[in-house]
Amino acid sequence: MNLDESVKNWFRPLYFLGQNPVSLTGAVLTTSSALTMIAFWFYDFLLPGPPHPYIGIIIFLILPGIFVLGLILVPIGVWIRRRELRTRGQLPETYPQVDLRSVTVRRGLWLVLTATLLNIILFGTASYRGVAYMDSAQFCGRTCHTVMDPEYTAYQNSPHSHVSCVDCHIGPGAGWFVRSKLSGVRQVFAVTFHTYSRPIPSPVKYLRPARETCEQCHWPQRFTGDKFLVNTKYKDDEKNTPQTTVLLMKVGGRTWQGGVGIHGRHLDQGSRIRYISIDEQRLVIPVVFYTDDTGKLVTYTSTDIKTTPEQLNKGDHRTMDCVDCHNRPTHAFEMPENAVDQRISQGVISPDLPFIKKKVLELIKADYPDRGTAHDEIVGGISTFYRDNYPQIYQTRQAIVQQSAEQAAAIYLRNIFPDMRVTWGTHPNNLGHNDSPGCFRCHDGSHVSPDGKVISNDCSACHSLLAVEEENPKVLTDLGIK
Repeated sequence: MNLDESVKNWFRPLYFLGQNPVSLTGAVLTTSSALTMIAFWFYDFLLPGPPHPYIGIIIFLILPGIFVLGLILVPIGVWIRRRELRTRGQLPETYPQVDLRSVTVRRGLWLVLTATLLNIILFGTASYRGVAYMDSAQFCGRTCHTVMDPEYTAYQNSPHSHVSCVDCHIGPGAGWFVRSKLSGVRQVFAVTFHTYSRPIPSPVKYLRPARETCEQCHWPQRFTGDKFLVNTKYKDDEKNTPQTTVLLMKVGGRTWQGGVGIHGRHLDQGSRIRYISIDEQRLVIPVVFYTDDTGKLVTYTSTDIKTTPEQLNKGDHRTMDCVDCHNRPTHAFEMPENAVDQRISQGVISPDLPFIKKKVLELIKADYPDRGTAHDEIVGGISTFYRDNYPQIYQTRQAIVQQSAEQAAAIYLRNIFPDMRVTWGTHPNNLGHNDSPGCFRCHDGSHVSPDGKVISNDCSACHSLLAVEEENPKVLTDLGIK
């Protein structure tokens, strides 16, 4: 049998059975969705910037779905027509002759072959673009507005705002990719039926180990040395008096002497520390297991936290990694005092306005029914305060007052989301120990080993204080910084 005869034998049943409403409907859906996708792709290519999230869903998810549905309907229609003809006893033993000498038939055959090739290309392209869109920060953060609004807002204001969500939440490899998509199906149902948690639970229980994500860019074993930090706070007095703290953070890392500093003592050798927490947020840690430099395993048990064997068995048994301290590396929410101090230091809230810190804190800590009302009340409250109490300043520096008021409202809108029950301190940040237990979950002086060793709570173990809340620290003058 030559090639020409083989093509005829293959094409006859397809040509005969394909003339049915279901297959023709599939062909129409595939063709129309393909043309629409191509048009949208050109539109997306020519116009800069990401599309609106709902437009993206149509372009990259719904249209490819219709395209695939059309492709599926074609063979389904053929199968249905063949079954109906067989049931009625009308299925021919030999299908009608297809004359390839006919120009019309040959054109139709080439059209089918060309369409098939184009469909393969389109399907591959649509699949790739669909997956790429679902992995984009825009899809993760903006499609489910209410649910992800707090996290997406924090992400946009973070040091990782130019890092894709999937780089941290999924990382490399097919295994975690598939796992994330299966988890995504559950999340879609939760959003659809409004069964999601408010707020989103933290920490993420089944987050991929940091060594497989964070350490693709960061290297905690690398020797970093000491980090010089200058932190300025402001009193809530009329002059907004600055108070500056200067310290050296002993970040450390690995040297020829072994692990030194914070990173060296905690993350050197990969799995040096394990612990058990008995609460959802990993703030209560009754037991710590530490492998010392000789390889000996030392168990430290808290004398302040009373537990039962059952509680310890049910607790979260973890090997310490980056996120146990850097638990909000991207989705970090501010505390009100720190946020106001930072904006004053940046100059976007003017320190020259009397009592500005005190007034801003008073307004952003108040309760409001919704975010729109909060914005209006905060801006209006600051304007009214200066108009009534400092009319001269209000008249001569109204633009500065207005800017400071808008920045105060922006602090609230950056951190408070009533619909998701996110307020000040909802998500503790373990980096440090000023706003949450953080370091003191273990370094509290009460975790003791059987032979009497204690996990140190000595401040100098992690940092050296060079000045503490001074108006004009001498160390900065000596260094020529101030």
